[in-house]
Amino acid sequence: MKILIVLAHPEPESFNGALFQTAIETLKMKGHEIRTSDLYSMRFNPISDRHNFTTVKDPSFLKLGMEEIYATEHDGFAPDIKTEQDKLEWCDLMIWQFPLWWFSVPAILKGWTDRVFAAGKVYGAGRIPYVSGKFSGKKALLSITTGSPEGHYLKDGPYGDINNILKPIHRGIFEYTGFSVLQPQLSYSVAHIMEEERLALLNKWSKRLEKVFQEDTLNVGKY
Repeated sequence: MKILIVLAHPEPESFNGALFQTAIETLKMKGHEIRTSDLYSMRFNPISDRHNFTTVKDPSFLKLGMEEIYATEHDGFAPDIKTEQDKLEWCDLMIWQFPLWWFSVPAILKGWTDRVFAAGKVYGAGRIPYVSGKFSGKKALLSITTGSPEGHYLKDGPYGDINNILKPIHRGIFEYTGFSVLQPQLSYSVAHIMEEERLALLNKWSKRLEKVFQEDTLNVGKY
C-alpha cells in the first residue's frame, strides 16, 4: 500500500521525530511504499496568498477559493502545492505526526492544509462533503504527542475529551474530504516520562502499524 507521512515538528531528534522514523522503518519493512512531507525541514511556507498560484483569475481582488478553482481548471498551482497535492492523490493512507499545541496542530501543518486542500482540487466541484469526497476509499491517522498526562484529556479531565479536541480535524478536514478516520495514536506526557517508557511507546506504535490496514475506521460524526 502507499502511505504519506506528514511530520510537523521543528526538532528532528524529538520524540515526534522518533515516531516519524519508526513509522517509516516499520511500514517499509512490511513492504509498503512511503512518501513523506517533513514540513520544517522542507521549510514549507504556511502562508496562503497569491504565491499559491501560477495563474490569476482576478488581479484586482484576491478571493482564494475562486483562484483555487481557477488554478484547478488551468493547472495553475505553484510547484510546492502541486507536489503535496500529488502525494495526497497517490496515498492510500495519510498519517499526520505532530505535537498537540494549543489544542490543535502546529501552525505549519494548518498552513499546509490551508494551501494544499484547495477548492476545486480537493473539495467542491460537485463533490458532496461526507458523501462523495475526493479521497473516498483512503484512510487518515493522527499520531499525536502531548505535554500533559492522559488523565487531563478524559471527559471529566481539565482539558476535556481528546476526541472532542480532535473532532475539527477528523470531521472538519478528513471526513469532509472523503478520508475514513482511524483511531488516533496518542503518546501522552512524552517530555515527563522515562526513556524506557518512550521506547515502549515506540514499540507500541510499530506493532500497531504492522497491521494498520486491518483496523476498523471511526464514525466521527457519532461522537
